[in-house]
Amino acid sequence: MKADLVVTGKQTPAGKVIVSGAKNSATRLLAAAMNSAETVRIRNFPTHLVDAVAKMRFMRALGADVRVDDVNSTVEITTPDLSLHDGLDYNVPIRTTYLLAAGQLARNGEARVPYPGGCRIGNRGYDLHIMVWEALGCKVTEEDTFIRIQGHLRGSLIDFPISTVGGTENALICAAVAEGDTEIRNAYVSPEVHDLIQLLREMGAQIDNFGNSLIRVRGLGGLLRGASFQVMPDRIEALTWIIFAIMTGGEILVEGVPFEHMQAPLLHLKDAGIDIFCNSNSAYVNANCVSAHGIQPFELACGTHPGVISDMQSFYTLLGMQAKGTSRIYDYRYPERIAYARELDKFSPGAISCEPGKITTRGLRPLSGARVTSTDLRGSMALVMCAFCAEGESYIEGVDLALRGYNDLAGKLRSLGLQFQVIEA
Repeated sequence: MKADLVVTGKQTPAGKVIVSGAKNSATRLLAAAMNSAETVRIRNFPTHLVDAVAKMRFMRALGADVRVDDVNSTVEITTPDLSLHDGLDYNVPIRTTYLLAAGQLARNGEARVPYPGGCRIGNRGYDLHIMVWEALGCKVTEEDTFIRIQGHLRGSLIDFPISTVGGTENALICAAVAEGDTEIRNAYVSPEVHDLIQLLREMGAQIDNFGNSLIRVRGLGGLLRGASFQVMPDRIEALTWIIFAIMTGGEILVEGVPFEHMQAPLLHLKDAGIDIFCNSNSAYVNANCVSAHGIQPFELACGTHPGVISDMQSFYTLLGMQAKGTSRIYDYRYPERIAYARELDKFSPGAISCEPGKITTRGLRPLSGARVTSTDLRGSMALVMCAFCAEGESYIEGVDLALRGYNDLAGKLRSLGLQFQVIEA
């Protein structure tokens, strides 16, 4: 549901936030669970995520039994059978619909999956997934409202022309239930993809990965067994709360920080003069974490893990607005990811300039309330953070993008003592 946010700024958060299970892992694990007829229990699951709720709704429509426990943050999926029938609503507003093919193919020799994002608009963003299905012996037909995949999954060579997280995930889930061996080249094994590999292994899949780009799968030629698995903490959410505390001068204890997956992002904060108090899995951030000389200007380049990934870009752009000097953020992997920066600039006109692949911030300028529009999920969250820092009232259109990407975001903000108004369309 579309929603806007009204915030009166200069609020200082205080309290504790527990990082939820990773969005970019949890929604993939749901699809992998359909590769078994037995129960798959997923712990530390972000049950309030809009994308997860939408995917579970479609899984139920196919015939999966999905039970959600909000109190204990668990989901149990039992999929004795999946049926294809007329009347299914294929308008599913999530990007990872293609991952729902493997469980259907393993049972029926046919799958119907919604177009990524719910509708077929603009350039195809799923060509690599068609490549996966065709490489594994299937025929792909693009129907009006869904993608039809037909055939028996057989192991093969999948050599991606570019490294791809989504393509790697699809290849893994399909290859696990295919007949014969599959080799995946130019794969991208991010921490969240490693989570997927670990669940599939718990379910009986035979997977060997060599570094971050080569994977070999011995397909079982049928369904996997049940399992119980815990989702990794969300590294992007952890960084969000850390930088939010720094920007606002607040006092936040962030629990459940996956430090092993955040070494490079946190090193950039240290180089900017920010010293965070940490133990094995928590970070305590307050005004004393910033050196007496203030936040120092910095340069960084976004790329693949273990570096600063593109989903973290907007938070460093926000940080650069309060650094003492000029900072530069480069992103040649997703050079067009700059629309949110133009919206951030409305809080301090002239503080940000951008061009494809490069964002420049001129820091330590006053921030004033503004009316801004969300352009993407992480950029929307940066706008929310900036609104709490700015003087006066801000109106953020399309804040449902941020609400979609963070588990119980409104509840966590309120737990920090923050006041705001969500206006639902």
